[in-house]
Amino acid sequence: MVKKTGKRAPRHTILAIDIGGARVKFMTDKERTRRAFASGPALSAKVMVRKVKALTKDWSYDVIAIGYPGPVVNNRPLSEPHNLGLGWAGFNFEKAFGRPTKVVNDALMQAIGSYQGGRMLFLGLGTGLGSAMIVDGILEPMELAHLPYRNGKTFEQCVGAAALKRLGRKKWQRAVDDVLKRLLAALEPDYVMLGGGNADKIDRLPRKVRLGANTNAFEGGFRLWKKGAVKPRGARR
Repeated sequence: MVKKTGKRAPRHTILAIDIGGARVKFMTDKERTRRAFASGPALSAKVMVRKVKALTKDWSYDVIAIGYPGPVVNNRPLSEPHNLGLGWAGFNFEKAFGRPTKVVNDALMQAIGSYQGGRMLFLGLGTGLGSAMIVDGILEPMELAHLPYRNGKTFEQCVGAAALKRLGRKKWQRAVDDVLKRLLAALEPDYVMLGGGNADKIDRLPRKVRLGANTNAFEGGFRLWKKGAVKPRGARR
């Protein structure tokens, strides 16, 4: 007869990777030390993996969570990203890293880490515009960025980083305010959580809008591997 020791199984160390249009950032749930490197329009999936491996040679981790800037199906990117290089669609990150890997849309990963209950819309104001909803714990990745908005331009073209540079901060903030107003009316969330590198440039947050921390992307990656922390689309309440 085997005696029960009462000891818990060792907890896996999780490496969370947040892939952005300007930088790739990564952190483990054990060390909580962030490292990063520049991304940009020439970065391929293979090069990203090689650089992460090189910069984490002194780290130990068992499983990986990746936030990818685009739609994801069955743990693989469905299409090439708008702000990075080629070679991402269909890429097998689990095989490339040699460790169990979960891949979700980057906005969804940050949304998971930002979630405070109820019906939440997440918007990531970064190089582009990330979007996701979580409704009573049910995850819903979204692709609002490239929908038509006004004057033949998409939402992303009016509130992304290029728009901030083109319009200046005041006009850009007016555009962000208008987008928030329209999405609040259309989707009826309890609150909107803003993330991304440009979220802190909003001087006055409208009603029902909250400012999230960019480190929430890592927290979302860690939660992906915690049992019961998130519910996939279609799960019963």
